[in-house]
Amino acid sequence: MLMYIFPIILIVTSNIAYNICQKSTPHSANPFSALLITYLTATILTLVAFPFYKTDKGFFQSFNGLNWTSFALGVAIVGLELGYLLAYRAGWNISVGSLVANIILAIMLIPIGILFYKEVFAINQILGVVFCLIGLILINK
Repeated sequence: MLMYIFPIILIVTSNIAYNICQKSTPHSANPFSALLITYLTATILTLVAFPFYKTDKGFFQSFNGLNWTSFALGVAIVGLELGYLLAYRAGWNISVGSLVANIILAIMLIPIGILFYKEVFAINQILGVVFCLIGLILINK
């Protein structure tokens, strides 16, 4: 059960730290300088953590199983980071900007999940989407 809940706790706590850091990045800082330091820090942390995830492959062998998704994810992450930084600089509140972005994201992932991953979408989930759309309208009024 812990290994089922732990990833969600990690996502939530990391997202809290992420949004606080994005909102707190100085407006005078070049966004790409901030991203460079962010990714250098992430690179160092990843290199330090690498030996603790035990597999039967060595460091260099572990790259053999990768495909285009790692490169595409890198592009997506830069867009995500830059988007949040610019949204907060444009005046979005930390309590609203992330909420709006994540609700829109969740709604846009529904057809992707249904079409490409054969996920089932039940009536209670449709009602949830309707409430999210109503919430988006109300929160932006």
